[in-house]
Amino acid sequence: MKRIATIVSILFIGVLFVTDGISQNTKTEAKVTYKTEQNILYRDTSSPGWDAYMEERCQMDMYYPSNSPGFATVVWFHGGGLRGGERYIPEELMNQGIAVVAPNYRMHPKVNAPVYIEDAAAAVAWVFENIQRFGGSAEKIFVSGHSAGGYLASMVGLDKQWLAVHDINANRIAGLLPFSGQAVTHSTVRLEQGIPDGQPHIDKYAPLVHVRADAPPMVLITGDRNLELPARYEENAYMLAMMKDAGHEHTTLYEMPGFTHGTMRIPGYQIMLEQIRKIAGQ
Repeated sequence: MKRIATIVSILFIGVLFVTDGISQNTKTEAKVTYKTEQNILYRDTSSPGWDAYMEERCQMDMYYPSNSPGFATVVWFHGGGLRGGERYIPEELMNQGIAVVAPNYRMHPKVNAPVYIEDAAAAVAWVFENIQRFGGSAEKIFVSGHSAGGYLASMVGLDKQWLAVHDINANRIAGLLPFSGQAVTHSTVRLEQGIPDGQPHIDKYAPLVHVRADAPPMVLITGDRNLELPARYEENAYMLAMMKDAGHEHTTLYEMPGFTHGTMRIPGYQIMLEQIRKIAGQ
């Protein structure tokens, strides 16, 4: 029997959206205090290939509740085409009762695939191994990111080999929430292989190759299909279909009407928070 794919298009009413966010923030701030740790190394001198560039880029910042044990954590990877960008803590995720870990990672042209994925996996592994020291739950770790960051989130969560290097089963991830990530082989990885820009390609570096029934819950979020980057919505729609066909019963695709590739993050954060509360019970 063929499964029916779940696709949700959401139209946000600006005033209601903002008002709801303010109400939640005010309520949360009254109960929970937060701390920030910066420049945390998630690799060290014992890491293979340790050098000055690894030391520079393999760092992350963490924003977390200081008096609310058992909190959920989002590992948030920045975008930039695997060629640029810097880590940041999204303001929309602050004061929401969760922790946010924002890693940097090494980038093209100084490194090539799979180094980006290896770094992303090392960052996620660090969170699994250390979040309890800060009061968080290792059973409530979500992996997300925008654009290239969404691609990395999908690769780390679907292709189990990358976390297995750190003796971590990727199925322990509570949820995958890629924002406008590429489902085919990333354009920068294709460039490294001599494949012209704009020519689609699917190989071992494509999240689509690693669809599986036992993957963590997956929430795909994109901008308006008519305003997004070329084929970005369609790639995610195909990912949804293939996950369902593989037997995965917890994949959902949200399309943000009226929002571009960049601006879709604003309503996307609200969906993320709602999904975390639903999955983690927070």
